[in-house]
Amino acid sequence: MALAKKKIKKVVLAYSGGLDTSAIIPWLKENYDGCEVIAFCADVGQGDEELEGVKEKAIASGASECYVVDLKEEYVKDYIYPILKTGSVYEGQYLLGTSMARPIIAKAHIEVALKVGADAVCHGCTGKGNDQVRFESCFAALAPELTVIAPWREWDMVSREDLLDYLAERKIPCAASLTKIYSRDANAWHISHEGGELEDPWCEPSKEVWTMTVDPMDAPDVPEKVQLSFKEGELVAIDGKDFSQNGAGAYEALMYLNDKGAAHGVGRIDIVENRLVGMKSRGCYETPGGTILMAAYKGLETLILDKESLKYRESVGLEFSHVIYDGRWFTPLAKAQLASAASFAEKLTGDVVVKLYKGMAQVIQRRSPNSLYSEAFATFGADDVYDQKHAEGFIRLFSLSSRITALSQKDQEK
Repeated sequence: MALAKKKIKKVVLAYSGGLDTSAIIPWLKENYDGCEVIAFCADVGQGDEELEGVKEKAIASGASECYVVDLKEEYVKDYIYPILKTGSVYEGQYLLGTSMARPIIAKAHIEVALKVGADAVCHGCTGKGNDQVRFESCFAALAPELTVIAPWREWDMVSREDLLDYLAERKIPCAASLTKIYSRDANAWHISHEGGELEDPWCEPSKEVWTMTVDPMDAPDVPEKVQLSFKEGELVAIDGKDFSQNGAGAYEALMYLNDKGAAHGVGRIDIVENRLVGMKSRGCYETPGGTILMAAYKGLETLILDKESLKYRESVGLEFSHVIYDGRWFTPLAKAQLASAASFAEKLTGDVVVKLYKGMAQVIQRRSPNSLYSEAFATFGADDVYDQKHAEGFIRLFSLSSRITALSQKDQEK
């Protein structure tokens, strides 16, 4: 344990109140010469149940104090909304719920560490996952002078049994047990599920996996319509209710959509994804409000952006999905891609109606003062704005290279 030889006086731990981080607190004090451990917990909308009593748990485990930082509104407004504008979807399905929360958590973690004068930060990520890379990349960009401690890459404990025994030996209370089946991560945007039967990709998820949304089979038999209003790419109203900065706020808007979507079983996916570290993992995700938002935003884009602009925005979304998944938020590349998406969003003003029914979120109506759609041009009936004879010359020029290639080939065959 070469790292343990380095003198650490004060460390800030990203604390959840779960089994892993409860064990990390005493482990840090034992292995880093009795250093002071300060717990940090980020409230990104994971729910009151997870945050209940978290300060008391941290102190009982040996932390000198615990900071719980409310990041909910900032998370939605300054991270989710900008990412929405990129249209990013990882590997065609994943709406990046876990990934997009990591930058704001890491930033707040560093802010607490600098505030208390810590010389190290610590996280409970395993050596197999994506999050270790995401957090540590953010730490490197924001405070490279701080030492990073990752216990799962140092200690010799390998199971929940080991961690429970470790805490029991030290008479440290912990509500965790061996009966936990799934590993879950929740925030305002989504909840993820891994472990249990999901480790076998041939095994269908049981009803016990899903916790946020109604089973689409049990969802209402009558569809529900939701109207979303955007101004320059920002969600400002839902069903006529003001959710702009002067209204209820971005976080409340997302909670409203989560409730609507969850009731109709919207936003469930079951995927096998490529982790950054090289292995594949299987997970189930529930993103009800995010699924509605993404459908509405893309529906408005189709009305407003021209072909080449939409094509380029889609390429930005594809590239940015890997940037955010890989934890590269605080980089020049991310800044440039976000700026590009924001420039397209300047025209994204209008209303979209999404129909929710049995797990589906379908755009059925859209309108905008910036719409490029013209019924006069698109009609199959007679019109005075488009001379169909003009298409012949366009097609001849558009296919000119193919014509030249074919003629050249025939000349060579003679």
